[in-house]
Amino acid sequence: MNGSVVSQFTLLGLSNSCPLQLLLFSLVSACYAASLLGNLLIVVTVRVDPCLLQSPMYFFLANLSLIDMALGSVAAPKMLSDLLRQGSTISYGGCMAQLFFLHFLGGSEMFLLTLMAYDRYMAICHPLSYAETMRHHRCLGLLATCWAGGLVHSVTQLVLVAQLPFCGPSELDNFYCDVPQVVKLACTDTYLVEILMVSNSGLISLVCFLVLLGSYGVILVTLRGHFGDGSGGKALSTCSAHLMVVSLIFVPCVFVYFRPFSSSRMDKMASIFYTIITPVLNPVIYTLRNREVKEAMKRLRHRLWFPCWT
Repeated sequence: MNGSVVSQFTLLGLSNSCPLQLLLFSLVSACYAASLLGNLLIVVTVRVDPCLLQSPMYFFLANLSLIDMALGSVAAPKMLSDLLRQGSTISYGGCMAQLFFLHFLGGSEMFLLTLMAYDRYMAICHPLSYAETMRHHRCLGLLATCWAGGLVHSVTQLVLVAQLPFCGPSELDNFYCDVPQVVKLACTDTYLVEILMVSNSGLISLVCFLVLLGSYGVILVTLRGHFGDGSGGKALSTCSAHLMVVSLIFVPCVFVYFRPFSSSRMDKMASIFYTIITPVLNPVIYTLRNREVKEAMKRLRHRLWFPCWT
């Protein structure tokens, strides 16, 4: 037992203004629906297209879309419910569950993005050994490692938070439960816990981000002088899409977690961007900048509209 007497937390949310809450409800609803539909479309497209399904890059992309759908569902449904009423609470168990899945999915996504950068590095810098290195069973093992890494990261965060005593106050200055806001409510000295959590979340975000930047830097050097031809332009387009997604995910995480816990309005903005906006932008970026995905979607649409002709 953690000695807590707090049975629920109050979420302060984003605003107390009814008109602004209705506006936010409309915007978040649109973003959440677009996230589910867009990422589901990518998953289905990759699943039904044999060419994409056999490619490690698109196999990983489909799994990234699955994570985005799940990650967006951690906070958005409750946020939408809370925006329609004044006052919002979440049980202690619900808060811990939200914290666990946020870090489990977020950590898995970071490791998966690092794996996708490794895949592009092998495909562009070592094309002769790429097929042997990225065989399907090996891709499954690497993917399982990403999920396992996210699980270890999340369990570590949860254990550190769950052992803290909470005896009031119980107001969380956010629209969902996350480590920085929850730890500040503990009625004990949390300096050591904060350092451990910053070392965990912050270092994972920063190290993965630096590894990703280094990988794509090597790729760009390898592609130098080939940007004008077809293969170089295609690789550059794919890598630039990856870099945009990486920046959208990692920059807010580094901002929130790689510093001592403190309260600021920018934390809420980063949280909104990471949990609501990024899952919407990922499918948009990959479909707009990837010719193979767009062509596969066209084939899928043709099969759905004209099934008798295929």
